[in-house]
Amino acid sequence: MEADGLEWLVVPVHQLVSWGAAGAMIFGGVVPYIPQYRDIKRTQNAEGFSTYVCLVLLVANILRILFWFGRHFESPLLWQSIIMIITMLLMLKLCTEVRVSNELNIKRRSFSAADSKDEEIKAPPKRSYLDFDLNYFWHWSKFTDYVQCVLTFTGVTGYITYLSLDSFLFVETLGFLAVFTEAMLGVPQLYRNYQNRSTDGMSVKMVLMWTSGDTFKTVYFILNQAPFQFSICGLLQVFVDMAILLQVYFYSYYPQKPASHTAHPASTKAL
Repeated sequence: MEADGLEWLVVPVHQLVSWGAAGAMIFGGVVPYIPQYRDIKRTQNAEGFSTYVCLVLLVANILRILFWFGRHFESPLLWQSIIMIITMLLMLKLCTEVRVSNELNIKRRSFSAADSKDEEIKAPPKRSYLDFDLNYFWHWSKFTDYVQCVLTFTGVTGYITYLSLDSFLFVETLGFLAVFTEAMLGVPQLYRNYQNRSTDGMSVKMVLMWTSGDTFKTVYFILNQAPFQFSICGLLQVFVDMAILLQVYFYSYYPQKPASHTAHPASTKAL
């Protein structure tokens, strides 16, 4: 009788926990990018953030949405992908505007320093998606070029998926590619830090949120018996996050760059 009396309380609490977990899955993935977005907007410096992170997440989440059509998984994971695509487009828009503005400002300063009245200030060369120049892939001058690229990728992969939905092997491979690509999320940032021999300009809060979010996500996958690809790649994602945190520690205590190069107030402070 006592157990029956508590049932009225247990069921609503369980429902609230389920809703909370679903909400965390949907919106938790975008939270790490809020401090990075604010940092870039405040400093007008996007050098510490790799836009290839946006590329990786856009590809991964587009593939995950297509995978859903072949093998339905939980709705929160589908909504998470939609929210993440919107977030990454906003990040790209800000980074592009800041980079182009900074390039133009550098041009202006160089002409001013030369003190030449005859030379006119020229805008930096425009790089377009439709130029098909691999040297400038994902380094275009307009946000619309990134949108065109994303739409092209979505259209091509969507058409191929539509033709191959009856193939079990194709659908499972698509699911693996989606989560494996997402598992490689931190690799562009890891490589950028290695190239710069520094983590200046990268939001440490963002990486800490990556780690906690990826850990939560992996546990969620396991407990909810999500497709096995999700759990395996979730563990790989946590490993990459930990590697970036090791970079933060290593480059903080064993700086690889002269002090004069790390004293730029616009980029050194990570939120």
